[in-house]
Amino acid sequence: MASDIVQKTFVEWTNGLSGTDARIRIFSQIRDIPYAVIPELSNPADGPQGLLKRMKGSCAPKHFLLGRMFDMLRIPIQYVSYPFSWNVKSVAYPPELRKLAEAAPIGYHLACKARIENQWVVVDATWDRPLARVGFPINESWDGANDTKLAVEPLDETVHENAQERMQFLQARRSSWTSDDHARTDHFTSVLNNWLEDVRRNPSSKMAS
Repeated sequence: MASDIVQKTFVEWTNGLSGTDARIRIFSQIRDIPYAVIPELSNPADGPQGLLKRMKGSCAPKHFLLGRMFDMLRIPIQYVSYPFSWNVKSVAYPPELRKLAEAAPIGYHLACKARIENQWVVVDATWDRPLARVGFPINESWDGANDTKLAVEPLDETVHENAQERMQFLQARRSSWTSDDHARTDHFTSVLNNWLEDVRRNPSSKMAS
């Protein structure tokens, strides 16, 4: 059962809206929550309400929340994992962060596929709009019926029937990580979070202090 804050927010976002408009509003509201990597929000049980309480979070809590709310709209959802490299040339990382991105292990992006008008469509609400300034692929709008852009350049795709399958997939992939892999990921995401906050405050800034 959805937590009180998820249910309350769902009502606030969708009150008086039709099916298409309701799902577009949910997508837009989740997309506009500032992106930040917060590991304790990565699970489907606590992530959605934690995202709404903090009003920041990464792809996992964003799409677990989207999945819950689309379920309230009676829209079937699949969770989809996309392995990817953080070191993409389209993003204008500052030099220090570029070096950390080059050394970071493969990430496992989470997005959703929604069953709309008898077809599965990609719905990716990852990056908030200010991050377009530094090259992240923002979904400025969604028509409620067709694929959005993916937030990453995928190396593969794995479809999960439910959130638990996604968690099992992620745990299996990360089980081979060394302590150094975890340390490099933690360092990268900490610096990334600071830089993204700096980008939002000051678009001309090159690096968070």
